[in-house]
Amino acid sequence: MKTKIITAIAAMGLAFAASAASAETVRVGVAAEPYPPFTEPDAAGNWTGWEIEFMNAVCAEAKLDCVVTPVAWDGIIPALMSNKIDAIIGSMSITEERMKSIAFSDKYYNTPAVIATSKGSGITPDAAGLEGKILGVQVSTIHQDYMTTHFGDVAAEIKEYQTQDEANQDLAAGRVDAVMADSLALDAFVKSDTCCEIVGAVEDDPAILGAGVGIGLRKGDDELRDKFNTAIAAIRDNGTYAEFSKAYFDFDIYGQ
Repeated sequence: MKTKIITAIAAMGLAFAASAASAETVRVGVAAEPYPPFTEPDAAGNWTGWEIEFMNAVCAEAKLDCVVTPVAWDGIIPALMSNKIDAIIGSMSITEERMKSIAFSDKYYNTPAVIATSKGSGITPDAAGLEGKILGVQVSTIHQDYMTTHFGDVAAEIKEYQTQDEANQDLAAGRVDAVMADSLALDAFVKSDTCCEIVGAVEDDPAILGAGVGIGLRKGDDELRDKFNTAIAAIRDNGTYAEFSKAYFDFDIYGQ
């Protein structure tokens, strides 16, 4: 009897090991720079934020073993293409330009791009309002492309920053007149610092700003893309997406 029990336990152990071994490990690239409320390390160095919760939910649904892999933002697409990471979950907008190099999952959120200034500046989020102003923006982003295209001819200067936090701090210090970024990222900043305010969304330009945020993938990784797409739809349908999102936002950031 004891032998049968030991044999049964051993068989269960082998089955568990086989199941664990069959889970596909996916190295998920996130920007090494903090980008609250989406991604940022806590005091212990563990990555937290809305996008980390999204990653955990979608990977659990897809039965993928996802490992957070921080990469400098301006090198994150090269890291994907050189197989250093397998996917990007880092608020990366789906644009025609990026799709020349990489593939994307279906979108998982979509929010507008906005302009923030010091309080009472009188600046408006358009070329007329930004004429002669010093503007700040994070490099290698859709917002940099938008600023260069729409405001490059009217701005006194466009300052480029490696991180959004650096741009925000220069706005707070008065070294730039306005910054542009995703509405939720700047909303978190203006709520944490009384210096500044969001003055409005820029006019949409789908060719630059894209059609929402998706998971970045290598071209040809169709099986992984399909797993992510199925999982995104599932967590939207079963309420998981809404459940973890309500701790961060009081509206559905999935958008139109």
